[in-house]
Amino acid sequence: MDDKIKLLAWLDQNDERLYAMIQSLVRVPSDNPLGDCKPIAAETAALLAQHGFDPVRLPIPAEAIHAAGMQSADNIVAELLVGDGCGPVIVLNAHGDVVPPGEGWHYDPYAGDIVEGKLYGRGAAVSKSDIAVYTFAAMALRETGAAGAGKLVLAFTFDEETGGEIGPQRLLQEGQIRPDYAICAGFTHSIVHAHNGCLHLEVTVKGKSAHAAIPDTGTDAIEAMNGLLQMLYAHRAELQAIQSNITGIQSPTLNVGLINGGINTNVVPDRCTIRLDRRIIPEEQPEQAERELVKRLEEAAEQYPGVTIEIRRILLALPFGPVPESSPLIGALQHNASQLLGERLPIEGVPLYADARHFYEAGIPAVMFGAGPRTLAEANGHRADEHVELADVSAAVRIVALSLYDLFNLA
Repeated sequence: MDDKIKLLAWLDQNDERLYAMIQSLVRVPSDNPLGDCKPIAAETAALLAQHGFDPVRLPIPAEAIHAAGMQSADNIVAELLVGDGCGPVIVLNAHGDVVPPGEGWHYDPYAGDIVEGKLYGRGAAVSKSDIAVYTFAAMALRETGAAGAGKLVLAFTFDEETGGEIGPQRLLQEGQIRPDYAICAGFTHSIVHAHNGCLHLEVTVKGKSAHAAIPDTGTDAIEAMNGLLQMLYAHRAELQAIQSNITGIQSPTLNVGLINGGINTNVVPDRCTIRLDRRIIPEEQPEQAERELVKRLEEAAEQYPGVTIEIRRILLALPFGPVPESSPLIGALQHNASQLLGERLPIEGVPLYADARHFYEAGIPAVMFGAGPRTLAEANGHRADEHVELADVSAAVRIVALSLYDLFNLA
């Protein structure tokens, strides 16, 4: 029997086990923040062991965890030799941390309920389903004894929501994974070969407090911040004129997401702080974008005598891609998706940022592909009633398994 037919036959017999693994992962809370992610790492390792792997839990120093704004985490790695192992090393990377569930759910966010072909729960789409998909794709290769040669590495990490620095970045920098290719968490109906970068800045304006009855004896920090905000919103409109050449990515964006200031109603405020998010398209130079924004903020603050400004970088996530469409990764996924779904998947970028960037920064060809819908909004990702279609899960595991087979059998 043809190896690919064997792979598909094995997966046909194991869909229910695959869905059950997603449910088991969803049932372990792993909200980040607060970032107490050792329990989900332990569950992931236990499930890998139950499914015949020998997972390694790689502890992360406490100081690194706390610097990432988290409480606990481990990285989980499991390897599978294919044939004699003398072929490409392919890493499958997905994350098990999730945003907090928030309000408005019709289903328990930690139950993994299956209703009308949809599996509900926080992390069902982003990206606990991909942990299970990648695990079962590897199992299919192992259990069928499919031909080929190389090494498959399951690398499951738990810090994507805080930037991935103690997860995939740490694994790469310390040489704990050394891939030739990487497939990272994504969705079933497109192959993502690029994504935006992101700059987070904290901006504090300091003035001088005074009694509200004699405001001229103080320096109003909120008034000055209002001027900075007007500048930022005008700049946001200007950014729309910059257009990316990558399908799926449009313009740089700017959002002020947090603001805090003042002492009391009857006191001239001596401090006001904002945090802003500036998305960076792949064609931009991240450091240059940061310098330009800092300069604009400083110049705006100079219009208000008596105030000082402090600007602190919280995050600079570099853009990812675009990975060339001629990459063997893209070719394998495209071919097998066409065979199974009867459609040619779009190759596109996305405006969010994810862990794929760490592989790209390390010079490793990577794409984002996994279980999920055509758009994040369809799955209610990061919103109430997040879910994944079981049909997408089944399609994704088959496409990944067949694509791995092809990559391990490259001439």
